[in-house]
Amino acid sequence: MRKILLLAKREYLSSVKTKAFFVMVALMPVLMSGGIITVAVMESQVDTEAKRIGILDRTGQIAEAVAEAARIRNENAIRDPETGEQTNPAYEIEIITPEEDAAAQRVALSQRVRGQELHAFVEIGANVIRPPAGGPPTAAERITYHAPNAIFHDARRWIRGAVQNQIRSIRFAAEGLDRGLINRLFNCPDVEGASLVSVDATGGVKDAVKSHEGRAIGVPAGMMFLMFMMIMVGAAPLVNAVLEEKMQRIAEVLLGSVKPFELMVGKLLGTVAVSLTVLAIYLAGGIGALYYLELEDFVPFEVLPWLIVYMIAAVFLFGSLLIGLGAACNDLKEAQSMMMPVWVLMMVPMMVWMQVAKYPEGAFATIMSLIPPFTPMLMLIRQSTPAGVPAWQPWLGLVGVAAFTVLCVWGAGRIFRVGILMQGKPPSIGSLLKWAIRG
Repeated sequence: MRKILLLAKREYLSSVKTKAFFVMVALMPVLMSGGIITVAVMESQVDTEAKRIGILDRTGQIAEAVAEAARIRNENAIRDPETGEQTNPAYEIEIITPEEDAAAQRVALSQRVRGQELHAFVEIGANVIRPPAGGPPTAAERITYHAPNAIFHDARRWIRGAVQNQIRSIRFAAEGLDRGLINRLFNCPDVEGASLVSVDATGGVKDAVKSHEGRAIGVPAGMMFLMFMMIMVGAAPLVNAVLEEKMQRIAEVLLGSVKPFELMVGKLLGTVAVSLTVLAIYLAGGIGALYYLELEDFVPFEVLPWLIVYMIAAVFLFGSLLIGLGAACNDLKEAQSMMMPVWVLMMVPMMVWMQVAKYPEGAFATIMSLIPPFTPMLMLIRQSTPAGVPAWQPWLGLVGVAAFTVLCVWGAGRIFRVGILMQGKPPSIGSLLKWAIRG
């Protein structure tokens, strides 16, 4: 045991005393959340240049109303009410008179868009207000927004609302209906999400609280990414570390003093210690940030002990598999091809996490979270949701993970013992299974 602890200490210090460790700790959250940060930054970088949009109205009843709606929008909805800073582009509507040759007019307007004289143009069919019943819509019954990349234009969505509002107003007026009365009749309160009502320790009724999307989705996502980062920080580098020691014959020197299994367990313990160190840094920073933002209710304190337990199990599980592969391979190219099944096991929870977070009590989520390689991430996601999970399921998942981890460490130890001193022969799945079973 003393030798194992010395090896673990060596592995831990060799990792945390390097500049690369501090760089990794600083950059890993940025890399993992880079997509979210980029989207948030890009959303704030709005193009505020005015957009000139042509309206080709073949009904003669809609374009003026759209132009008036654009004027009201430009006066009231494109600037921040507090700072006065422009936050959205103004829409300038150009009403275009229809011509006899519709095809030639479309070509001419398209050329104006290509020449950036217009941002886009909208063609409103002559029969959109009173389309004939039955059959697929004809060109005269369509509203078409023409632009090079029309599907992503915010203006298209605004135009749709403005045009549809005017069509409804015309139809209401034709039927003798008051638009204001119709709006009041259809103005209904929204259905708000809320938690269940419960009884506290004193017997009093604890009122339900309003559901929050950040709590329902953000916290499970944060737990999942944190677990994934810990696996990447702890287990992923083990392949390169073992492979480097094997190629440089360092392992042969170490095996002169310790048994192969002791060497492997020492590496795993050192890796777990590194992961716990990084986890402590991230948890302290994350909890501190949430308290600073007055979002302390988002901190799932009841789940944090499970995070630590599952992280230790996951690092042991995946670390043992990767150590065994590193010992069996002769170079990095062989290791990369052999690691694919392990990467698949790591990535499956990332592929299904949204479904699990949305329906944590469902059969799919329950079954997937009880499969040992997926339990650390998926059970943690289910526990982090407001719905929670039955108290027995995390314990059952932990028993399954522990048993599977022991099996993986045992099998990886036998592979490590054979492969660490073997040179030249490329490994195969069959040979690895043979070494794990027979030793």
